[in-house]
Amino acid sequence: MPQYLVYFNQQWVGDHTEEWFRGRGDLARAVVREMEAAGVLVCTGGLEEETEQAFSADPTSGTVLFSDGPYAETKEYLGGLAVIDVADEDQARVWAGKIAEACGWPQEVRRFKPFDPEAG
Repeated sequence: MPQYLVYFNQQWVGDHTEEWFRGRGDLARAVVREMEAAGVLVCTGGLEEETEQAFSADPTSGTVLFSDGPYAETKEYLGGLAVIDVADEDQARVWAGKIAEACGWPQEVRRFKPFDPEAG
């Protein structure tokens, strides 16, 4: 079955009260439990918001160079993700919609390229 990445950029979340966020937690956990029960969840998680805790690994010089912070300076950065394993795009849309409704902000969906272990 194809796998899809369902994700959001932190900037899509918007400004909300702490109470609003606490109210979303139970909804989001319920969708995760539903995905687990349906056998479609590969992994999910929210990322730390502080980009100062990020680091990068860059092999382009011939030696891997590790540096603090995100690789690229950008206004948008990944906030959280789910990887789902579903039969088709229609099912990916169903789960992405449930995630978006539970979180209360937009989600983007992208299909993973099929993995060919024989390709060289």
